[in-house]
Amino acid sequence: MSKILFNTLCIGLFLLSLFSCRTAESESWVDKALKNAEKQSLLMAKKIESMDGRLPRSTTDSDSLVTSASDWWCSGFFPGSLWLLYENNPDPEIRKYAELFTGRLHKEQYNETTHDLGFMMYCSYGNAYRIMKEDSCRSILVNASESLSKRFNVKVGCIQSWEPWGELHFPVIIDNMMNLEMLLWASKETGDNRFGEIAVSHADKTMLNHFRDDNSSYHVVDYLPETGEVAFKGTNQGYSDDSAWARGQAWGLYGYVMMFRETRNPRYLEMAHRIARFILDHPRLPEDKVPYWDFDSPNIPDDFRDSSAAAVIASALLELSSYSDAEQAEEYFSVAEKQLLTLASDVYTAEPETNGCFILKHGVGNMPADSEIDAPLSYGDYYYIEALLRYKNLKKGNS
Repeated sequence: MSKILFNTLCIGLFLLSLFSCRTAESESWVDKALKNAEKQSLLMAKKIESMDGRLPRSTTDSDSLVTSASDWWCSGFFPGSLWLLYENNPDPEIRKYAELFTGRLHKEQYNETTHDLGFMMYCSYGNAYRIMKEDSCRSILVNASESLSKRFNVKVGCIQSWEPWGELHFPVIIDNMMNLEMLLWASKETGDNRFGEIAVSHADKTMLNHFRDDNSSYHVVDYLPETGEVAFKGTNQGYSDDSAWARGQAWGLYGYVMMFRETRNPRYLEMAHRIARFILDHPRLPEDKVPYWDFDSPNIPDDFRDSSAAAVIASALLELSSYSDAEQAEEYFSVAEKQLLTLASDVYTAEPETNGCFILKHGVGNMPADSEIDAPLSYGDYYYIEALLRYKNLKKGNS
């Protein structure tokens, strides 16, 4: 029996006992999980405080910390995590580090070379502005929205994700749904409808071309920029062009839940429900609801899980539950709760001062590129914290 399969069986046995022994005391697991996240994040902050301009990304095989410059797509997740933790516990030390690491992204407001400005700037400066309401953060977010909007092509109707490479002309990836929230914010904040129109166009074109009949999504759709014609549908990070890369399904789910929240267009809510059904009804979704890195990997069940995909799905399902009828809401909430309980267990949560000072273990970055496999990921931590806070707030609202 392989190590991965053995670990998977151990996880299953652990969770069966965990879920069958739920008591009134188990409700405190959320606060414990958040306290652990805060402790680990402060350790991370102190660890990299003196690393000028650097931000946490992942670890090597030996658990050595890997950092990035501010222009890496993940750069906004750690400062965003600190702002979420500060929102939960307004400790001056957390705020100090949130401000410090957010400031390291200041120059990226003018970066027109990436579609990931939403990830980078809205998770960091967006949370800072939402919580602190400082005008300086607002102006930076408006500038970032201007920069992002310059990647929009009217003929295609989408924001370009990557620069042309290989045989790709105008690649658009499902991840890009996550960057639309900043544009929708900017549209409402400034009254400039152009930002919102770009976001809606991108979401509509993605709905049209990225999704298969079973409501799974391609990772990459390539367009001809001169005509808007689809040239290719496939993957870069999934198992195959026709497979359902787990985090891609998570990005799609989260993106359309967000689009409904911001526009109240029922088409986006229906799309979110359809994506949720693909994920939740999939026969290869494990009992603990932490997906394998790709639903169609031929190595299942002897393959890697992706804790980051589970964190994104959990956060999206919790929000989706608030837009659903009673039966749907109960199911979505229950699945998200199980995902979070799993992630909060010792199997997925690192001991303090280990795991490079990241919170979650067992993420999968880019399997085909053999990059960040079975490793911590800064975005996994961010959406895990966000999901914990959403769960906590929903429990409070229903009590």
